[in-house]
Amino acid sequence: MSDDTASPTPVARRSLLDALSVYARPSVLVVILLGFSSGLPLALTGTTLSVWMTESGVSLGSIGLFSLVGLPYTLKFLWAPLVDALDVPVLSRLLGRRRGWLMATQIALMAGILFLGLQNPLASPFMVALGALLVATLSATQDIVVDAFRVERLDTSEQAAGMAGYVAAYRIGMLVSGAGVIALVAYLELRGVTRADVWFWGYVAAAAFVAVGMIATLMAREPTAPVREEGVGAVARVMSTAVGAFSEFLARDQAVTILLFVLLYKFCDAFAGVLTAPFVISIGFDKATYAGIVKGVGLGAALLGGFAGGFIARALPLATCLWVGGLLQILSNLAFTAQAMIGVSVPALTATIVVENFTGAIGTVIFVAYLSALCGARAHTATQYALLTALTAVGRTFLASGGGYVAEATGWPVFFIITAIAGLPGLALLAILQAKGHFRNLAHEDRDTTAAGPLASADRATEKAEPQQAR
Repeated sequence: MSDDTASPTPVARRSLLDALSVYARPSVLVVILLGFSSGLPLALTGTTLSVWMTESGVSLGSIGLFSLVGLPYTLKFLWAPLVDALDVPVLSRLLGRRRGWLMATQIALMAGILFLGLQNPLASPFMVALGALLVATLSATQDIVVDAFRVERLDTSEQAAGMAGYVAAYRIGMLVSGAGVIALVAYLELRGVTRADVWFWGYVAAAAFVAVGMIATLMAREPTAPVREEGVGAVARVMSTAVGAFSEFLARDQAVTILLFVLLYKFCDAFAGVLTAPFVISIGFDKATYAGIVKGVGLGAALLGGFAGGFIARALPLATCLWVGGLLQILSNLAFTAQAMIGVSVPALTATIVVENFTGAIGTVIFVAYLSALCGARAHTATQYALLTALTAVGRTFLASGGGYVAEATGWPVFFIITAIAGLPGLALLAILQAKGHFRNLAHEDRDTTAAGPLASADRATEKAEPQQAR
């Protein structure tokens, strides 16, 4: 065999090693650890709390109302300007603007989880609700800071890998505070600990895991802060940040088209996702089978899909990546149409769930990489990112809310075909943005500022001078 024929193998191997080595960079490792910290609190006010309340004898009606404690995750854009405009006393001076906020929210989050664990769901439902709302609000605030830190700290070449690792670690954090805490509680009961105490120790363990995020905060390097105008009061600075974030975005070329694209790109995924579990149960599967496939095989597929999305985002231009993600999510919906026609078949369901989770994770990583690229102004990173993610939640919650009526009127096979068609408007907007040069503009901004504002060149010079320091 000639050398020319054999030569692509080492090149391909080097490309793969380069793609994998980015995950070992200190800045990416920090973001991965912060992803775990962001995912950790979610189940503590959701699934885990529901199980605790059920065992305590709380009525189903009351348990259902506790879903409202998740509102801070949707409304976090309302206080995001505070994170952009203000510093945390003492901590921001010691650690920097972003790291100060991170450490403050993590300390408060640890205290909030312990406070929630000390309550009695049956005897003090109001205090449980207060504790859960406190944990959710602090968790949403941590998300605001982590998102801003990730966008500002990671180099353009690291954004996709950072997001892939973040998504994987986020899911693991949810698993630890969900199935992990419940398993610990069951183990403690077997060891003779009373039911009145086991849940407290479960929440103590969850609070201890917040230390992972604290370690990441101490390891991290502070992103370069924007220059602030002297003599401006705190209230004026918050108002200026809120107004500036909105007006700066609307002043961009194709701003309305961009916002519509953000709203509709993941709509077909959300449209189908709302009814995935009811569909599986209604065609004849039991809950245990569905949960086992989703929690086991589905989780593994989602983790692999996240890293595949990071690899794709590093290898291809952003616009091409969005086309790949958009087409994959349309095709994954059609897999449910096939499942509806096949009926009860565990191998077919396993394949369907694998396709859904794998392609969905690819699309999520690519889409978040795009949202990150849109947030280029350091003075408004947290606010703009929170606003964009809130806009995506509109498609997930409001636009998809009528899916049940559509499914009743059409039947499952046709319903999932309709959800696939619902992905076409997002792709049409993608084509318009591409034709208008939107992605060339993003690439130009990245070359000029590394998605981090006018101080990025100085910041990169600092990185080169201190290559061994964790970022």
